[in-house]
Amino acid sequence: MRRRNFIVGLSGAVALPLTARSQQGTPVLGFLTTFGPGDRAHHLDAFRQGLGETGYADRRNVVIEYRFAEGQADRLRTMAADLVARKVDVIVASGGNVSGLIAKTMTSTIPIVFTSGADPVQAGLVTTLNRPAANVTGVSWFSAELGQKHIGLLRELLPRAELIAVLVNPNNPEGAHYERSAQEGAGTLGSRLLVFKAGTSAEIDSAFAKLAEQRASAVMIAADPFFASRARQLAVLAARHTVPMIGPSRDLSDAGGLISYGNNVTDAFRRAGIVSGRLLKGARPIDLPVDRATKFELVINLGTAKALGVTIPQTILAAADEVIE
Repeated sequence: MRRRNFIVGLSGAVALPLTARSQQGTPVLGFLTTFGPGDRAHHLDAFRQGLGETGYADRRNVVIEYRFAEGQADRLRTMAADLVARKVDVIVASGGNVSGLIAKTMTSTIPIVFTSGADPVQAGLVTTLNRPAANVTGVSWFSAELGQKHIGLLRELLPRAELIAVLVNPNNPEGAHYERSAQEGAGTLGSRLLVFKAGTSAEIDSAFAKLAEQRASAVMIAADPFFASRARQLAVLAARHTVPMIGPSRDLSDAGGLISYGNNVTDAFRRAGIVSGRLLKGARPIDLPVDRATKFELVINLGTAKALGVTIPQTILAAADEVIE
């Protein structure tokens, strides 16, 4: 199977002046994210695709105001306040629950669409999934609960793997859910976990050096937007220390990690675009249940497996949605 190629871009990243748009009566959508303008552009493309499925195209009949925090969560509050002051019609909050939670504190009237890898009820984004808060709904893919599944895949790949490292971002509360899920899986399968915390690029380097020193058989990467944006760094370190790596984001396997299993987040962003389009057409958030994205994908990097000397069982190969040669 051929590796998927993404053609990405940031068309529409620079919006027209708000005063001009307001005079024309064009709806305005605010896109608030912890990422930088060059990070995971395929997710933005997918979001615009979903928006297009409801009849909206950026700079034709809707204008998107992008606000990129570039990994600095402390900038989100100012950016959200700016979007509220501009009276945008919908706010899309992505890049972790923090964006949605901050947007929620800023307005109780502007519809908010969140994207979340954890349980949005536990996170405090909504009170229920079927009938969310008055002005908040969104798309959730529950990747924070995949630790147990990842342990199982690793033990199937590496039956003798008893010591497994887990990398968690201490700045993201969702990491605790992944760690707990991994601990449950480890207890069932008789594995021992080494948990490392990393919230910066330097801390990722340090964590890999330590897990290599302790001879971890493999490393699991927690569901986290920060780690997804550092997929290349993680893959390079995994190769340097010859340690098999698994995580929920296909960005990891695309970058050179051994295997990824999780929700198709690109498709989840497309669905977020559809939800946003429905809100622009007049739907109320409270009448739009949280979209639980259930499209999973298993991606195997066969080139990495060969480099590590890992034989992929036929059962896993047969179940793979994509194999990178």
